[in-house]
Amino acid sequence: MQDRPEILHQNFIRRVRAKDLPQASDTPLEAAGLTAQKLVEIFESQLLSRHLDYHSRTLQARGESFYTIGSAGHEGNAAIAAAFRVSDMAFLHYRDGAFMIQRSKALPGTDVLWDMLLSFAASKEDPISGGRHKVLGSRPLFIPPQTSTIASHLPKAVGAATSISLNKRRKHEGVLPADGIILCSFGDASLNHSTAQGAVNTTSWMGYQKMHLPLVLICEDNGIGISTPTPEGWVHASMNAKPGIRYFYCNGLDIVDTYRTAREVEAFVRKQRLPAFLHMGCIRLMGHAGADAQHTYLSDQEIEATEAHDPLLYSARLLLDHGVLTPEKIIMRYEHIARNVAEVAEEAIKRPKLSTAKDVMASIIPPKKQGAAARKPSADERKNLFRDDMTALARPNTMARLINWALADLMLENDNVVLCGEDIGPKGGVYSVTSKLHARFGGHRVINTLLDEQTILGLSIGMAHNDLLPIPEIQFLAYLHNAEDQLRGEASTLSFFSQGQFTNPMVIRIAGLAYQRGFGGHFHNDNSVAVIRDIPGVILACPSNGAEAAGMLRECVRLAREEQRVVVFLEPIALYAMRDLHEAKDNLWCFDYESALKKPVRFGEVAQHGDGKELCILTYGNGYYLSRQAEKVLTEQHNIKLRIVDMRWLSPLPEAAIIEAVRPCSHVLIVDECRITGSLSETLFTRLHEKIPNPPKIKRIAAEDCFIPLGRAATITLPGKASIIEAALDLLSGQTSQKKSA
Repeated sequence: MQDRPEILHQNFIRRVRAKDLPQASDTPLEAAGLTAQKLVEIFESQLLSRHLDYHSRTLQARGESFYTIGSAGHEGNAAIAAAFRVSDMAFLHYRDGAFMIQRSKALPGTDVLWDMLLSFAASKEDPISGGRHKVLGSRPLFIPPQTSTIASHLPKAVGAATSISLNKRRKHEGVLPADGIILCSFGDASLNHSTAQGAVNTTSWMGYQKMHLPLVLICEDNGIGISTPTPEGWVHASMNAKPGIRYFYCNGLDIVDTYRTAREVEAFVRKQRLPAFLHMGCIRLMGHAGADAQHTYLSDQEIEATEAHDPLLYSARLLLDHGVLTPEKIIMRYEHIARNVAEVAEEAIKRPKLSTAKDVMASIIPPKKQGAAARKPSADERKNLFRDDMTALARPNTMARLINWALADLMLENDNVVLCGEDIGPKGGVYSVTSKLHARFGGHRVINTLLDEQTILGLSIGMAHNDLLPIPEIQFLAYLHNAEDQLRGEASTLSFFSQGQFTNPMVIRIAGLAYQRGFGGHFHNDNSVAVIRDIPGVILACPSNGAEAAGMLRECVRLAREEQRVVVFLEPIALYAMRDLHEAKDNLWCFDYESALKKPVRFGEVAQHGDGKELCILTYGNGYYLSRQAEKVLTEQHNIKLRIVDMRWLSPLPEAAIIEAVRPCSHVLIVDECRITGSLSETLFTRLHEKIPNPPKIKRIAAEDCFIPLGRAATITLPGKASIIEAALDLLSGQTSQKKSA
């Protein structure tokens, strides 16, 4: 295989020296808003980006660099960077090295060459990721780090743009200026991804309604996705007539045309506060990445034809045509930058690397935020807020009502809390959990979204970039799976890949778990939380009754507000309206809201009912409710002295509190409403054996590995009062039962 970087290098020098250059724009510099000095500056950003791409491959061959998806062919995006402000937050495509280089020139004191080479070398001194990944990112440059950026960053860009207008309505500037713009770049192949299509649709939906959304979607169209060509004209045909989005096109090979068009886009979005789509035509050079053998799917003629349109050649032509630089001076700058990159690289590769697991994991948990305490509303404010509910507040009530009141209190205390989700506005949600909140706080704080979970979570991630504290709602746990990468690949990784410089704190309310009969089926009865527990750094909380729900929700918001955590608050749907425990109208599962507020629940605290040592039932959510039902039979009919431990916090597990509660007991029954395989019970069984010398006899009972049916059969595969009693008696008698247990 031929050395394409070397061929490109030699072609540039030969063609510039011979003045054998492609035709470029004849637009006068003044008409494009450019000066000769700015033209040279943008060109040098292109050169630095190119030589970093070349040298990353050299370093990789030496085992000193580890990521070679480069920007070659896309360097025209440097002109886009030059047209916008540093404070216009940019969510960048991985081929936007030239953009970042150009933006750095607007911020004195930035050493972008050193910083990017530290990133290439995976040094722990890399100022953005600390050696965890080769990412384009910078806190001072308002560039949050992206990793693979195959469309997954588009939803949060929509959210960040939305946050600007929301903060304006709050009369609060936030992190981003009130007249700011959000930029989001991606490739033509990524435009076809369902996540991109969802974000574009949301942008169109909002723009069509003239909702303020200062967002520029930048599609860098090089005509190929790894090895699959993009149909000619596809991007234009897809986006040219999109409702609510103004379409612009620029020739990304020509920095004069690109800069002129980018300035038009900037002026339109800055003034109109409406979204735009900037379609930048470009090429891809040197294949997808270092490991991509493009000769296996492209002919030599196709590769050479593409290389003939190297954007550096077009820029050289512009410099010659406008009398800015001679061929000799162009080559001199080109070679000087190459030498500089090579010299600095030799120093960068010597810098320290991550060497311990502790070092690697240090940024999973974000730093605490200073001065983030909630305000204390006056008695009159609170009385006015609850004026319609004063009578109900004085009585014990259900979980749904207590969560509603807790949300109202939290929104009163924290004016940056914003709720978003499907039907949560005037309707109050599927189960009326958010009823009256829209009327009390307005549509800018209780936002009805379109039906798209990726949008809901993306909006929240983006809003959290701008000093808002989002509480999104996912209607059912099963619906999360449409959008789980927004939680796994975006929200949870931001602190990790930025060393805590960027965070997106939020509390994601998810209605879920099983035991519904009237509104059931597996799409509404989802009894698996493995996908959430598998994400490092994410907190998973699950209350079992209204009093716990109110206290835990307040703690979850505190964790987001003060500790910048991403929290999932899992609400058991079957317990929303539960009033009774043992018999009709006993009201033993109703709780007093005001009393609940006086008993705060702290992160990692478990709840314990009873102090018996013969048996400990370890459980959560619906399992705690069912275990309380089983307790009556086990104590009254079998005289078993037991305790029931409600874990509350499912990830990370409150291991110390669990061990302390379990240790005095001779038998432990784990009651897990999730499925046998992949459930929390597997982890608990292992941890108890690992952490307790001479562990007690342990048994677990969980749901069958099965989806949940509708109607009367809805609970057949799940643990129930009877099966808990049977499993407890078997455990105490030394027998084993395999019925819904393992």
